[in-house]
Amino acid sequence: MANFVIMTGAPRFPGLPLADADWLVQTALAVGAERGFAPLAVAVVDTAGEPIALRRADGGMPMTSRIAVAKARTALLALKPSGLIDLPGGIVDGIQHLYAGDFIPFAGGVLITDGELIVGAAGASGARAVEDEAVVQTAVEQWQKKRNRVL
Repeated sequence: MANFVIMTGAPRFPGLPLADADWLVQTALAVGAERGFAPLAVAVVDTAGEPIALRRADGGMPMTSRIAVAKARTALLALKPSGLIDLPGGIVDGIQHLYAGDFIPFAGGVLITDGELIVGAAGASGARAVEDEAVVQTAVEQWQKKRNRVL
């Protein structure tokens, strides 16, 4: 006989609270502005790849919002930064088809981890790909340091 747990509240994925997702987005945007990068869009997605927070800086191109989300989702799908994906074009095309274009193997998407646990991903778009990745990686590293000080 199986043991069942009756849940009193709605179940939820382990992951980032909205306040942390907002903090990550704001920090990444601030890092980009401080470094003089082009206006960015920054997204934080949960472990299901759904956006928690998304903001686009003034002057940013509208398409950068969708690209930022896709880069974050790509990092989740590959379980590594989107810029480290090295696949032949035909395979990339197939994966893009499977995921309705939400697979972008260019720098700009990183995993958000709490110790060994993946709690989401962040993506940025609008500057050069390496700059996109630098801002989200910096924000994630600052969030991890901040979190470790609190614990």
